[in-house]
Amino acid sequence: MKNYLTNRDYWNDGLFNDFFGDSMFRTNNKHLMKTDIKEDENKYDLDIEMPGMTKDNIKISLENSYLTIEGEIENKEEKEEKKHYIYHERYYGSMSRSYYVGDAVKEEDIKAKFENGILHIEIPKVEKKLDEKKYIQIA
Repeated sequence: MKNYLTNRDYWNDGLFNDFFGDSMFRTNNKHLMKTDIKEDENKYDLDIEMPGMTKDNIKISLENSYLTIEGEIENKEEKEEKKHYIYHERYYGSMSRSYYVGDAVKEEDIKAKFENGILHIEIPKVEKKLDEKKYIQIA
């Protein structure tokens, strides 16, 4: 099984320079949802920064071998009264990020918890079993 999350080819060009630009990770803003990935012999641990979120604002889905994390931060202050900002650095709105996990991982295998602005996800290392070679009888 190809080890997608720790393929060393991604780590060669400086500290994450090409890693986050690769199709392995898809995001709508590389400055949001910063992620640490740890590996042990049985699983991958992802710690994803999601400040300003609550677990009710986060959706996690698995589709076509990609684990997608979506979140939304509402600006309650702007809804209450309009203010004129001279400098506005905090982000409000929706964000998403996808991580390639392979086609052997199922949603029931993935565990997630949210604590102190960090989404922690455990993804087991699952090896895809190759189909047994079958022979066709010649008539």
